Amino acid sequence: MTRRLLIKYSRNLGWFVNNRYAQSRRHLSTDSVHEKTGKLDWSYVHGPAERPLIGKTIGRLLDETSDRCGDRTAYVFCRDGIRKNFTEFRNEVDRLAAGFLALGLKPGDRVGMWGPNTEEWVLTQYATARVGIILVNINPAYQAKELEFALRKVGCKAIVAASEFKTQDYYQMLFHINHELAFCKPGQLKNPHLPELSIVIMLGKKKFPGTFAFDDVLSMGGSDEEKELQRLQNKLQFDQPINIQFTSGTTGQPKGATLTHHNIVNNAYFVGLRMDYHRRDTRICISPPLYHCFGMVLGSLMSLVHGATLIFPSPSFEPEAALKAVHDEKCTALYGTPTMFIDMLNHQNFSSYHLGSLYTGIMAGSPCPSVIMKQVVINMHMKHLTVCYGTTENSPVTLQSFMESPFEKRVSSVGKASAHVELKVVNSEGDIVPVNTVGELCTRGYATMLGYWGDEDRTREVVKPDGWYHTGDLAFLDEEGYGHITGRLKDMVIRGGENIYPLEVEEFLYTYPKIEDVQVIGVPDERLGEELCAWVRLHKGETATQEEIKEFCKGKISHFKIPKYIMFVDSFPLTVTGKVQKFKMREQSTKELHLDHVIPH
Repeated sequence: MTRRLLIKYSRNLGWFVNNRYAQSRRHLSTDSVHEKTGKLDWSYVHGPAERPLIGKTIGRLLDETSDRCGDRTAYVFCRDGIRKNFTEFRNEVDRLAAGFLALGLKPGDRVGMWGPNTEEWVLTQYATARVGIILVNINPAYQAKELEFALRKVGCKAIVAASEFKTQDYYQMLFHINHELAFCKPGQLKNPHLPELSIVIMLGKKKFPGTFAFDDVLSMGGSDEEKELQRLQNKLQFDQPINIQFTSGTTGQPKGATLTHHNIVNNAYFVGLRMDYHRRDTRICISPPLYHCFGMVLGSLMSLVHGATLIFPSPSFEPEAALKAVHDEKCTALYGTPTMFIDMLNHQNFSSYHLGSLYTGIMAGSPCPSVIMKQVVINMHMKHLTVCYGTTENSPVTLQSFMESPFEKRVSSVGKASAHVELKVVNSEGDIVPVNTVGELCTRGYATMLGYWGDEDRTREVVKPDGWYHTGDLAFLDEEGYGHITGRLKDMVIRGGENIYPLEVEEFLYTYPKIEDVQVIGVPDERLGEELCAWVRLHKGETATQEEIKEFCKGKISHFKIPKYIMFVDSFPLTVTGKVQKFKMREQSTKELHLDHVIPH
């Protein structure tokens, strides 16, 4: 991409970082790898790659894959009974893309997608990419205030929305922030609070005032739009922004991580290579939501870069629906967060489903307990299960285990550096630390986002001038280059001057036979600053007491790592992607334990 064109797109983002891709090298006085042992001495690695990066847009890859795999099934939406091959898929994508052009949408415009996992979500993902429109992934759990913030933050010109799902009435929330929908013509919305939003497109058969129906947009394009669409395939550049994904926003307002074709295409491609997708007939069962990187990049884009068939069991995660989809569709790979796998393993009908077609899958989204990993590998026949670690800002994966990695390494680490990605672990001064030393994990390479949309200051906080992205995660690299996540900088508990990593305590508590799931947090303590609090979910039919669990801990872990408080729960506060919201746990625990007014010394 020329400098002039890069500046043009950066102005659209509202910021510009000079020399964004400058790959300056800070060499250590001692080489990272010991010359005699071949082991790492220092916590820096570069992910080796046997294949080069792909320099193509999503639209161009869709053409190539459809031409090569036209009759192969592209996706199956089990709940809706929808099954389409790659030729049918491309035709539907191009119909929608032509419809977007007919509505006046153009490259660089932002279009929000708001709803659960449906065929329309996938079509919108690829149709926006074909036109060069920037897809804005909107959390289907958002309420009206959160939706308004997202639309205004990135200046969405249009939004595609489900009509309703579970307790969510999407049109009513849209109406709540856009009363003008009641009397405006479709495509002519004018709202001073959302000045750039003019088009609302609703899924389903029902007609809503002031909106277009999704099916009608599919039929809007004509020959002029079709010609323009083909012209754009040779015009669009792979370094241009194509996707905005909001971070979870556990502290402050969510930030819009802005990703390019190059970011997400290559991330999907290299993750798939480690799972042997390029050499097998791959059928992936996808339960994580499409609005999240896990579902959209590691899931949906696998069809594009590896010709994989995508199986969507249900609009949102349902453990039995996922098991049934693997059984019925003979899936070879299964995706999920640790919580999702726990729910599947413990489902009352688990043994009714044959999972022998599985050989691999991905467990990601939050720390993966080794006990659960072992159960999945053995009980779900996922001999080559891989763990991925990453962040939205990194497209998302930066570490991944290899299928051939030793079993103990696969269940106790998050793998090795992804291809073409650099990793380092640094101390509070920013210096690279020796191996097996905990510090902040930093990453650099093709996967790093362009930045947070319209947030130059917050971008500079995490992406430094030398290109390193600071994850905020505590980790260490061992001598063989395997990464081990020990927690979040903000989750680390400091009890009387002792640094405690909750993940370490959780891993130990998982070994107690009665415990199905556990999460550990810090709560205020007047004398020590913080104390540990464990939320424990027991296996069905089991009972336990606080004293019993504390007694189990004695003599096995340091006394200061034994939780002072143990709360028995049926569930944990989760995001839509299955991530545990520890900040909500802290708030609730502090209130229930009457620690609201504790002022730590």
